[in-house]
Amino acid sequence: MLTYSSPFPADFVFGVAAAAPQIEGAAFTDGKGESIWDRFCRTPGKVHDDDTLDVACDHYNRFDDDFALMASLGVKNYRLSLAWPRIYPNGDGELNQAGLDFYHHLFASMKKHGIEPWVTLFHWDLPQALEDRGGWTSRVTVDAFGRYADTVVKAFAGEVKHWITMNEIRCFTQLAYGYGTKAPGRKESAAVVNQTFHHALLCHGHGVRAVREFGGAGAVVGLTDNCDVCVPVTETPADIAAAKAWFLEKNAHVLGAMHAGHYPADYLARVGSDAPQVLPGDFELISLPTDHLGLNIYTATYVRAGKDGAAWEAVPLPANYPRADSLWLNLVPQAIYWATRFCHELYGHASLYITENGCGYNDEPVVNGEVLDLHRRDFLRNHLREAHRAIADGVPLHGYFLWSFIDNYEWEDGYQRRFGIVHCDYATQVRTPKLSARYYAEVMRERCIL
Repeated sequence: MLTYSSPFPADFVFGVAAAAPQIEGAAFTDGKGESIWDRFCRTPGKVHDDDTLDVACDHYNRFDDDFALMASLGVKNYRLSLAWPRIYPNGDGELNQAGLDFYHHLFASMKKHGIEPWVTLFHWDLPQALEDRGGWTSRVTVDAFGRYADTVVKAFAGEVKHWITMNEIRCFTQLAYGYGTKAPGRKESAAVVNQTFHHALLCHGHGVRAVREFGGAGAVVGLTDNCDVCVPVTETPADIAAAKAWFLEKNAHVLGAMHAGHYPADYLARVGSDAPQVLPGDFELISLPTDHLGLNIYTATYVRAGKDGAAWEAVPLPANYPRADSLWLNLVPQAIYWATRFCHELYGHASLYITENGCGYNDEPVVNGEVLDLHRRDFLRNHLREAHRAIADGVPLHGYFLWSFIDNYEWEDGYQRRFGIVHCDYATQVRTPKLSARYYAEVMRERCIL
């Protein structure tokens, strides 16, 4: 029996994560094309302080030093993404060899420092040229992604074994094409948004296909999903059953569809005439078997047994409920336990990873050479306890990637929100490991919660 003082399993993967558009900078360097975020951040009022991705953490020029810093903290696994417009500036068509060369150099540096890459094919930076042709509303993007996936998996098969197809489908579809809060900032109908979900699932399928065809021996692949997560208010059978019903309903159009090989009937009944158009062969691609599922876990909804025959009831949070400086980031550590447990029980995933988990705060100054982010230390400790609990209860949770390694461009919040365990001074590009970095380094070294 595992206890909180027990070590994590010997094969449990600890890592850190970041994404190309948020840290690389060099937004138009060496032939890189414009992304939808390069365009969006130049639209007045869309991003805090009109911050751009032009420099970010300058990782494009500083990656070797960054990997040396990672190695000094004991990091052996790093989840990153490839910038699609750095490799295909127009999304399709002419290949930019300089983009491939950059990542070859980056992977060589990681190898030198003893760090294993876990590579995400798409992390929101759609080439603007594809958005001009419809973006995620169009199958043109699906076809282009298929060719992009083939190219990069072939190119890096000798350097990368761990692949992730897409990052957080909801964010670059629903939030980007429905609510308009993320690039490209469109507000389309429910039918159009549902179609963007479908096209993203098709791209996931193309990513799996590419890895199976070109990834080489030992290559593994899966999706990273920001599933809607709920936590039962009490751990009674009635509230747990209600939470499970909520989870099944809210995740039907992504995880449910992938698992079933079709859209679940209750989902189709809910969306009615707004259901996505499905062509013959679509679900053969979407439901290709994967090796693992990654979950990005930040917060959750509290759920209890419903009244008057309802399957569930969401419980509103009081105004003083603890949260990070991101207003959406209510602190619910149990989200890790219940998300992984429900995914295992409902969909039968044999290998799960937490591919992102972290907290964002605005004011984290460097004082006398250090950042005393005790709040993040506590966040990590509490969430790792829930990961440990899941493993103890038989959930096949095999790894945890902290978000993020370094403060970075936090999308529409610009540079005001800091998620890193390493502080980045954007004016000088000086890196300062925070207290949380030292804490996480000890957790990785001792392989237990401290």
